[in-house]
Amino acid sequence: MTAEEKDISISLTRDKNEFMKCARIMAANDPWIKLGMDFETCLSAFEGDHREVYIAEYRNELAGFVIIQVTGTFSGYIQSICISEKYRGRGFGTTLMRYCEKRILEFSPNIFICVSVFNHGAKRLYESMGYKTVGELENFLREGFTEILMRKTAGPRLGYIPAKNE
Repeated sequence: MTAEEKDISISLTRDKNEFMKCARIMAANDPWIKLGMDFETCLSAFEGDHREVYIAEYRNELAGFVIIQVTGTFSGYIQSICISEKYRGRGFGTTLMRYCEKRILEFSPNIFICVSVFNHGAKRLYESMGYKTVGELENFLREGFTEILMRKTAGPRLGYIPAKNE
């Protein structure tokens, strides 16, 4: 872990102003630009129940965020993860992913994430962390684009007993 990674603080937020800041970062970066997702579309990702939004801050600046699904058949689904362009390639995404994994394993043995087929850097990161491709979803977000569904697992859902936090 780098010195920068040690200085990242991650916290749960329900603040709509924070959601707006996060949506601005999404709308200004790929893969959302390539998928034609504007600010309003990105902001809608924060709507609805059963989501937890965690923000990652570095030196009091928003460096990135993650949205995870916490209930339902695909509880443990990392719906969106975004690191500001300024902080990419510096371990922030890995730190946020590790945080998500720890949180998700509190209630689910399965962690799911989708990655756009053209988002090679993110796919390499997920693979390096042990995620495996389980399928492709053609035209999932937008016509002509394919999402790759990936999964990391600690075992089957039935009979799963989360490890106790110490």
